[in-house]
Amino acid sequence: MRSFTVHTGTAVPLRRSNVDTDQIIPGEFCKRIGRTGYADALFAEWRDSPDYILAQPQYLGASVLVAGRDFGIGSSREHAVWALVDHGFRAVIAPSFSDIFRGNALGNGLLAVQAAQETVERLWDLVESAPDTPVLVDLERNAVTAGEIRFGFTIEEHLRQRLLLGLDEIGNTLRWEEEIASYEQRRPGWMPRTVPARTS
Repeated sequence: MRSFTVHTGTAVPLRRSNVDTDQIIPGEFCKRIGRTGYADALFAEWRDSPDYILAQPQYLGASVLVAGRDFGIGSSREHAVWALVDHGFRAVIAPSFSDIFRGNALGNGLLAVQAAQETVERLWDLVESAPDTPVLVDLERNAVTAGEIRFGFTIEEHLRQRLLLGLDEIGNTLRWEEEIASYEQRRPGWMPRTVPARTS
């Protein structure tokens, strides 16, 4: 998993609330094998609309998505996060997220930043009036800065450390490989055994 420390990029103002995972990536695209190659499926049902925000020239290449409340609700499909990451997003800022979406995001290197509704509206106004405004998302200091807007955010420390190190759940477990092997050696022979992890 790609680590996240400090990221600076431009932002897309997605003035929509209750965006569910089926809107993020429709179900027919979730039959593919693998965790990459989903960028073309992101918001697939919105793409033909003339006001599709991600197709607006001023937002091409943006890597921070600023969305409305309850982003990522609906089914637990991890493909929604994969599509956002494949498109180039590194962070999503919203007033609230589905718990499952937030967990999937943090487990795949996409930082989900919760901000007050008023702050999100200020960010929308800013990036609509000045789309080239850099948005700095700092996980080392738990802070976001965009123009004169600056706010802090909270994240569980164990999740923050995993993101800083670029470790998914498996990678985090493998940090303790020697301790796990030592424990297994001390277990009585009649108890169930685990197979040693392969790191190469």
